[in-house]
Amino acid sequence: MANTYHQVYVQFVFAVKYREAIIEKIWRQQLLGVIGNLVNETGCKSIIANGIEDHVHCFVGLKPTVSCSDLMKTVKANSSKYINDHQLTKHRFEWQEGFGVFSYGHSQIDRIYKYIANQEKHHKQQKFMEEYQCLLEEFEIPYDARYVFQEMI
Repeated sequence: MANTYHQVYVQFVFAVKYREAIIEKIWRQQLLGVIGNLVNETGCKSIIANGIEDHVHCFVGLKPTVSCSDLMKTVKANSSKYINDHQLTKHRFEWQEGFGVFSYGHSQIDRIYKYIANQEKHHKQQKFMEEYQCLLEEFEIPYDARYVFQEMI
C-alpha cells in the first residue's frame, strides 16, 4: 500500500483587527498555547507560535490535506472565541481579515524558529508593517500597500 510523504513548512503572520496593540503580555502565552493546540488539532504540527501586542507568527508543519485558508479560518475563529469567552480584552476581539503565509525548506527550520522566538526583541528595532513588507518583498509577492493590514481610521 502506498503512503503520502510530505514536508511542508509554512510561517503564518496575522494581525489584530486594525493592528491594535491589545494582546497583553499577561495572557499572551496562554493565547499562543491555544493557537498551537488549534493547529495540532487539524493534524498539522505547530512548531512555534509567538508574537507581540498586535500580531502573531505561527510556524507550522502543514498537513497536505489541510489548506492554508482552512487552517487560518479555524485558528483565527477559535482563538478569537477563546479571547472573547474568557473576556481577555475590554471590547470584542477580532483578527484582521487575511494573513501572510510563507514557505520554507527543512534546512531553514532552525533559523525561522529563532526568528519567531525573538519577536519581542526583533520589534524593538523594526515595526510590524516594515517586517511584513520585507517578507512580501523577500518572497517577491506583489502587493498594494493600501490593502496590507488595515489600520483604524
